[in-house]
Order: sequence, then structure tokens, then C-alpha cells
Amino acid sequence: MLRMNITFRKRTKFPSLYKGCRRLHITPLLKLVEKASSYDPIAIEKDWYKIWERDKLFTPDLSKDVDPSKVFCIAAPPPNVTGALHIGHALTISLQDSLIRYNRMLGKTVLFLPGFDHAGIATQSVVEKQLYKNEHKTRYDYGREQFIEKVWEWKDVYHSKIKDQIKKMGGSYDWSREAFTLDPKLSNAVTEAFVRLHDEGVIYRDSKLINWCVKLNTAISNLEVENKEIQGKTFLKVPNYDKPIAFGIMTSIAYEVVDKDGSKIGDKLIISTTRPETIFGDTAIAVHPDDIRYENLHGKFVKHPLLDKNIPIIQDKEAVDIDFGTGAVKITPAHDLNDYKCGKRHNLPFVNIFTDDGFLNGNCGDGWKGMKRFDARTKVVEVLKEQGLLIGEKEHSMTIPICSRSGDIIEPLLKPQWWVSQESMANEAMKVVDSNEIKIQPRHSRDEYFRWLLKIDDWCISRQLWWGHRCPVYFIKIEGNSEKKMRHDNRYWVAGRNIEEAKQKALKKFPNSRFELEQDTDVLDTWFSSSLWPFSILGWPQKTKDMTTFYPFSLLETGWDILFFWVARMIIMGVKLTGSVPFKEVFCHPLVRDSQGRKMSKSLGNVIDPVDVINGASLRSLQEKLINGNLDSREIKMATKGLKESYPNGIPQCGTDALRFALCSYTSNDNSNDINLDIKKVETYRKFCNKMYQATNFALLKVKTESLIDTNIMSNKNQSINEKYILSKMNEASKNIAVAFEYRHFMNAVDIVYQFWYQICDHYIEYFKFISKTGSVEEIKSAEITLITVLDRGLRMIHPMMPFISEELWQKLPTVKDTKSICLAPYPIYEQNIADTYEMEAEKFSQILDVISESRGILNQYNILKNGKIFIEINEPILKTIFQKEDNYIENSIKMGIQRLVVTNNQKDIPEGCVSKSVNSCISIHLLVKGQIIDVQGDIKKLEKKIVKLSKKYESLLTVMNNKNYTKASATVRETNKTVVKDLKTQIQTFQMTANNLRKEL
Repeated sequence: MLRMNITFRKRTKFPSLYKGCRRLHITPLLKLVEKASSYDPIAIEKDWYKIWERDKLFTPDLSKDVDPSKVFCIAAPPPNVTGALHIGHALTISLQDSLIRYNRMLGKTVLFLPGFDHAGIATQSVVEKQLYKNEHKTRYDYGREQFIEKVWEWKDVYHSKIKDQIKKMGGSYDWSREAFTLDPKLSNAVTEAFVRLHDEGVIYRDSKLINWCVKLNTAISNLEVENKEIQGKTFLKVPNYDKPIAFGIMTSIAYEVVDKDGSKIGDKLIISTTRPETIFGDTAIAVHPDDIRYENLHGKFVKHPLLDKNIPIIQDKEAVDIDFGTGAVKITPAHDLNDYKCGKRHNLPFVNIFTDDGFLNGNCGDGWKGMKRFDARTKVVEVLKEQGLLIGEKEHSMTIPICSRSGDIIEPLLKPQWWVSQESMANEAMKVVDSNEIKIQPRHSRDEYFRWLLKIDDWCISRQLWWGHRCPVYFIKIEGNSEKKMRHDNRYWVAGRNIEEAKQKALKKFPNSRFELEQDTDVLDTWFSSSLWPFSILGWPQKTKDMTTFYPFSLLETGWDILFFWVARMIIMGVKLTGSVPFKEVFCHPLVRDSQGRKMSKSLGNVIDPVDVINGASLRSLQEKLINGNLDSREIKMATKGLKESYPNGIPQCGTDALRFALCSYTSNDNSNDINLDIKKVETYRKFCNKMYQATNFALLKVKTESLIDTNIMSNKNQSINEKYILSKMNEASKNIAVAFEYRHFMNAVDIVYQFWYQICDHYIEYFKFISKTGSVEEIKSAEITLITVLDRGLRMIHPMMPFISEELWQKLPTVKDTKSICLAPYPIYEQNIADTYEMEAEKFSQILDVISESRGILNQYNILKNGKIFIEINEPILKTIFQKEDNYIENSIKMGIQRLVVTNNQKDIPEGCVSKSVNSCISIHLLVKGQIIDVQGDIKKLEKKIVKLSKKYESLLTVMNNKNYTKASATVRETNKTVVKDLKTQIQTFQMTANNLRKEL
């Protein structure tokens, strides 16, 4: 380890830096001058977050009046407290925190508000799994109160774990404002919203078709349904069944046609179904009204094959595809969404045939009641066969809806639930996006938003769970009335912020009745409380200072997959309840997949914990995580195999900065594709971190200064053209990265700052080494100031995406600092005076770099490793003067076997036996090959091919320019083509001259 022994005393060379170190409680010797031989991300990232937190750098200062135009705020999407964060969360944090840190450095009042979601069904499901796995107990063994205590214990563990992960990722959240969806403040907001909307009639009770999970015994949202495509007969494992169940079979059944009075007509109507067990819920057979095959059956009935009843034959254009199958469809309105709509159109009976536990109920008849639904499937087919009504079975492709939480097959059920009327509010939500009050990016996400809202259905918000916000609504149990019937009726329910308010509303409804109030046992869909997130976390419905200052939020950044379930609903509820949009912009990032493009899945073994990328993880430790998780033994076996294939050597230690930088590098505002994350890319950026680390430490060793350096660029009057070039590039990078951040082109932001750092490391530091050996005292001093300046700006530029290493290295720089942390340091911005002063010279110096690059190329091409002689021909006087002044630097930079370098504008200075290469129309490079061992014949052939190729391009462009319609081309195009033609002509002439010279060597 290299150590600089500097003793800090009253007359230290770095007094303000010493004070800064004391303020941060960092031992100056360790933090400032102890330099490890290589970059160690874990050591660098270990303590900075604690320091930032301690100094309250992430808490906005509201002690003074805040300019609304200089506020930037994001409400972080609250992660579920179901388990640890995955790499998708890491992407969200990286993008959001980059914008937050960038805007904080712009001097804005910034709030990054964190929080967590109780995730009703997800959390309850995972806790139930754990309890059964560890104790063989269900929630019913504990009872509601004790079970909820168990869930709180789980929440506390994973809340803490997730919070640690977020801090590890460097998320600069204001933890003093941390929120949780079950906090009293947020729970009050949920109650307020429900009561307001129920009183207005927007929330209502009704029996409709829902997604029902038999295993979890609750309604679930579409988000929790995974649609599995199968191509034919497929056996699937279903909870509570010992053997796998067969799906993908089309069963054809004959129904006897009867007249209205039940007398047989003699015809049979054949229908096909993949769900024969639902036959007990049939209330009609539908045919197409234009199908001539069934014209004679209009107004007729069919005899139910298994129940003593007749059901009508109806005509329906929407329910029947005249060209599919037999053209006749069984209608089961209480157990299929399309049939439900058909039943509504024709006012059919809705017959529920299943219990909540997935057994056939009394509507199926005594012989069937109590049978499990998929056992009934097999039995129904057997009975139909015995009766001669089974026409046949064949394989059939289909989609199976599966509960993502339990793995159970979803059962569409007709149940009384709480619903939110959506159409009117959705129209308002479309207006605010259409008018650009809210900007949605990328464009395809905006289009999807409108597509979904245009066909939106009412929202089922009740869940038959124990964990969550209990519905603040009360059943009015009137003495002497039929309770079962009333429970389905919205008129017998009142919402209340408390039971006293509910009583007053009930008395007003039924002033002359005796009644009791009973609160609904259901809880609200988690998305309901999440839809209030942007304003509930700021104290709504109270008019808090936070609400006044930060609402609406500047930006919502999240994955496109929850655009409907969360983003649209926040807009709907925000506009409805606050009268304002909840945020001004929505940016939807892609989803993260593995390097093979597969969706991240625990069962595939490709889910990545960001901490494993940060710290590194062995294959064995990754496998142990699987074993201790929630997968069953079969899934563990498959996942373990997947892990071994994806990470045979485990995951290397990459650090947070490299991970954040990599994730940002995949994302732009026009990226419609998902991210295929390759850990090798993260490793590449770890090496890049090492490059920055070494470059900065090199500067700290080499720069000798008696006082802190003022990085005000214009105050240094002794800059060389080389310095002006790097400063110009720095200014240009500042301009471009501002545009990248503004338009959410994170990919561009990464590339801009990456390229600038490579210019520092690969170009300017090499120049600094050269000038340190050959320059005057003034030249060296100027080069030192410029080196520290570009490192300072480069670190500030990269800080939003790489917070830890930038803070670590920035603190070490011997510069005048006005802030205690880089977090609060001003972000580099484009300065017009720098452009005006340096741009022209920088443009000329870029030609020096071109010459250096082309010279290396031509030396390499002819394999000249020593005694090389290069002649640079320049036909522009000012440029020639610059080159002559920098000839030692050019010669030093070329390095490869060069013995002599001559800059001239006279062809007579160029000896015979040279090969030539055109850099542009003003500059040509000539390399003396006479006396060198080269393949003359082979090189002549290569040159002739190049001449032919360039000549074709030259002639083609001349043809375009000589066309009579060419005058219609823009001035820019014409000027560009003019330059290209000139350069092509120069290249052709140069190559021709080289070929002629080589022929002389034959």
C-alpha cells in the first residue's frame, strides 16, 4: 500500500480540506492520502451513506420560502414488504436517484420520499406459506388477530432488509418522511377516500364476475393472474390435489333439443367445452342468428344432460363465432367473463355452482354436491359417456389463468364485492394526459395508457384477506329482514370514518328501524391505498406544508408493467380527490431480464439480488438462498440447475457504482425493449471505476501545490492548446449531459460522461506526463490546475450515477470547496464564455489528435517498429504553425518506432519512397518506407482496391450534385457534400501517389 506521510498542522497545505475532514469525522491521514494499489468498492462504499444521513444532506430545507419553479421531487414507488429487493428495484433506484442527485446539484429544493407497501395478498400469501412450511399451521389456527401479529413480525424483518438494500444502492431518500401504507396517516387517507367516494356513489356494492383464488380464498386482481399458454393436453399441479390435473382437452357434448313444453323434437345440439365441470351452471345455448344450420331451433330449448331442467337456445352475434367448432356455445354466466356479458344481454339466470373452497354446491344436485371441481370434471365426462351424450374428446390449445401467489387455477366466480366506477374518472384522467398536464414517456407507454382507459372496466377493490385496510363500511342489519339478501344490496351499507359517523348515516337512511351495524370483514385491494400514494404521503386530506410545496410531484418513474394497475389509478384518484394531477411526468422504464432474455423468476434461478452483485456471491451462497426461500422442493431443484447455468462461478464483486452505471446505460426514453442484463457489463464498469480511481490518485501524487486550487477555468491565463481542448470537451460534455438528463436519455448520459473520462485518462493525463518532463514552471503549473479542474468537474458530472466513488475521490482533491459534500456541489453546466474562448482552438487541436491516431495506424499497417520517419504535410498556414509548435508532443504521443517527425507545407520536403495517407483535405501523412522491409506488391493491391472504392463514392456523389434538382437540397446538405467530395478527392490522390511511389520500389 502506498502511503503519503503528511502531518496536518496549523500551516497545512490543505487547511480547508483538513477542516472538511474534521467536520466529517474522517481521519485525514486515512481518508485523504492513504491510497490502495487498486480500487476496492466495498471499502469506498462502506461509510459514505452514514455520513450523508448524519449530515441530513437528503432533507430539503423548508426554513425559507421555496421557489416552486426550483422544486424537484419524486415519490419513490413503495416496494412490497414480501421479501428482498431484486435487480428490477435496483434499476428503479438507479434511475430515480440519478435524477434526484442531478437536480439537487443544480441547487433545487429536492425531495426523494421513500416508503413501503403492505402488499396485502402478496405478504399474507408468503407468510401463510412460511407458517405452513415451518409449523404446519394455517392462519385459521392462529385466528385473525394473532395471524396479523405474525405478519407484522414478517414486515418488520423485511422492511429493515429492504431499507438496508436501498441504502446500499445509494438511494438519497429523505428518511425523516418515510411512509408505510398501513401507517395511521396513510390509513386515515384511505378511509377518507373510501368514505368520500362511497357517499358520492362512485364506490358501490354489486355481484359481478371476479378472479377467485380457491387456495387463498380471495378475489385477486388481473395483475396477480399469470396466463399460461398450452398447446394441447397438459398435466398441471394444482394445490389440494394429489395428482396433476389434465388441461387442454376439448370435450364435445350432445344436448337433446326440446320444445317449450319439454317434448322431444329429435334433434341434438352439439357443443364443445374445455370445462365440462361447469355444465351445472349452464343457463342457455347460444347460436349465431345468421347461422342457417340452426334457423329451425330459434325459440327452442335443450334438455340439461345432468339436471332436471330445460334451457333456452338463444341467438347472439358476440358470443358465437359462426365458423368455429359446431357454431353452438354453452353459456355459463356465473363462471365465464364472455358468458357473463352474454347473460347480461339476454337477462339469463346466473347460477353459481362452486363454494369458495372449490367444491360443487347445492345447485349441482345432491349427487354432486361436495365434490371437488376437478374431480367433478372427470366424473361429468364419465356420466355423459354412460348416457351416450359424450361425442368425443380431443387436444386443444388454450390459456390457463393461474394465481401467481398460490399456483392455483383461477375460478371466475360471481360474488358481491366493492367496486369503483371508473368511466367518468377515466375520461378526466385521459384529458390531463391529452393536454400535456402529465407527460408520459416513452411514446408507446402513452399510447398504451389511452388504449387501456378507453376500455376500462369498473374496479373490484375488496379482498377476502386479513392483512390490509379493513373496508370502512358497515352493514345495516335491520331487525326482521332477510340478512343474506340485504348483504348483496348496496342500499344496506354505509361508509364511515368511524362507527359514530356510520350510525348517523344509517339513522338517516332508516329512521324508523331497529338495526345493528357490522363492519365488513373484507380488506381493500392494495392498489387502492397505492393509488393515493402521491398525496397520502404528504398528509392529505390535511393541507400540510409538504402538500403545498411538493404536490404535484415532478416525476413518477416506474416499470411499464404497472402502468395500468398503479400509474393510471394514481392519476384517476389524484384528479378526483385533489383536483390536481399527482405528478407532472411519467417515465416508464423497461423490465430487466437475464442475459438470455428470460423473465426473472425464482423458479428459473435467475433472480438477482443487487447486493449479490455489489458484494459478490459464490454459487453455493446463491443456492443456499434458494433453499431458504419459499420455493417447493421441485422448484428448488429446477432453480438450482438454472443458477448453475447462469452463474457457474458465482457473481463477481462489482460494487454499487458499477451496478448503477450499468443499469442506467441500458435505459433511454425511446427504449421499447426490455433489458437483458449481462453481469459482464457491470464488471466492465467496475474496471472503469478503477480507471477513475487510478487517474485521480495519480494526480494527487503528481500535483504539487502550496494552496488549494481554484477551479475557475477563466482565471487561468496560461493554458496550452491541449488544455483548451480538454476544457472545451468538458464544457461540451456538460451541455450534452444536461440534455440527456432532461430528456431521460440515461443511456446517453452514461456514454457522455464515460467518453469524457476516457479523454481525461487516455489523452490529458498522457499530455500531463509529457509536459511535466518538458515544460516550463508556468506550463506545468497551468497543466496541474487544468488536471485538477477536469477531475473535479468529471467527478461532479458522474456523481448522480456513481455517488460513492465520486464522493470519495472528490473529497481528496486539493480544490476550494464551498460545500461539505459533492452531493451539494454545483453540477457542471455549459458556459458560453468557455465555448467562445476555447472552441476554435480545440477544433484545431482535434486535428492533431487525428494525425496522432492516423500516424499510429500507418506505422502499424507497415509494421515499422523503429527508425520511422513521418512527414506531416499541411496546406493551411495557421494550422501548420500550431502543428510545428506541438511537434514534440505529437512525436511523443505517436511513440511507435518514430525516429523523426517533420511538419511542412512544401512537397519538396517529402522524400521519395513514402507511403501517404490523407487525414482531411488540409492534412496528409507521409511515412518513409524506403529501406524498410514491407510487402510492396501486397500494399499496392490494397491501395488500388481503396482507390476503386473511393472513386465510386466520389463519382456517385458528383452525379447527385450535378443533378438539375440538386438546388432543392438544403444549404447544410450542399455544404456537407462539398466538403465530402473535397476530402474524397484528396484521399484518392494521396493513395494514388502512394501507389506510384511503391511501384518505384519494385
